[in-house]
Amino acid sequence: MKKIVTAVALYSAVISGMAQAQESIRFGMEATYPPFEFINEKNELTGFDVELANAICAELDATCEFNNQPFDSLIPGLKFRRFDAVISGMDITPKRMEQVSFTQPYYENSAIFVAANKSALTGQKDLKGKTVGVQNGSTHQAYLIDKLEAQGVKTRPYDSYQNALLDMTNGRVDAVFADTAVAREWLAQQSEGQYETVGEEVKDANYFGIGMGIAARKGDPLVEKLNAALAQVKASGVYQQLHTKYFNSAAN
Repeated sequence: MKKIVTAVALYSAVISGMAQAQESIRFGMEATYPPFEFINEKNELTGFDVELANAICAELDATCEFNNQPFDSLIPGLKFRRFDAVISGMDITPKRMEQVSFTQPYYENSAIFVAANKSALTGQKDLKGKTVGVQNGSTHQAYLIDKLEAQGVKTRPYDSYQNALLDMTNGRVDAVFADTAVAREWLAQQSEGQYETVGEEVKDANYFGIGMGIAARKGDPLVEKLNAALAQVKASGVYQQLHTKYFNSAAN
C-alpha cells in the first residue's frame, strides 16, 4: 500500500512539474496604440504586437502574459523585473540600447505629422510657432526636442497618442507627430477630408529608421529565444498574415 501511495505521489509530482515547466513570458505594453496594441469593443487586448507575441510564445511553447503600463514606464518596469520583455511599438534607438537589449527589428518604422486640413500646414517648415502633441517618453518627443524646438516648434507631451489626437480635434494643439501606421489608422476612422498627413514621412535612423524591436534586460538569454521564435514566425508565413491583417500590405 505504501509503495502504491508513493508511486501515485511521484506521478503527481512529475505531472505537476511538467505543468509548471511551461514558460510564461510577461510582456509590458501600452495598450492605446492601434493597430499595434489596443483594447477592442469587447474589452479584449489585441493588435499586431499582441498577436505577434502570442505567435512567438506558441513557437516557444510558452504562455504570454500582458501588462498594460504607461509608455514612459515600460523600460524602467522592465529593468525592475515587473515583466520580462516589452513589445509596444518601441523603436530601436542607440539611447535605448544603452539601457536594454533588443531583438532583431520586427517592423520597419517611420513617423508623420497629422493636422486638420484647414491648418494649411504643408511641411515641417510651417510648424514654427505651432504646438505639436506627442507621447511622453517616445522617440517622436525626442525628435521634436532635438530637431525642431530650436526652430520655434512647441512640444506638448501626453500620456498617450489618443489623448494627443483628441486634443488636436479640440483645437488645443496644432498637429500630432506619430508613427505612420498609427497616424494612418487614426485617419481612416475620421471623416474624409477633415484631417491629413503633413509633409513627407520622417525616417531619421537615430529615431525611427532602425525599426521596432522587442526589448529585454541587458544580457538576458531571452533575447536569443525571441529572435529564434520570431524567425520561425516569419518563415511559417504567420508574420505575413498578421502584417496583411493590420497594415493591409506586404511585409518588407
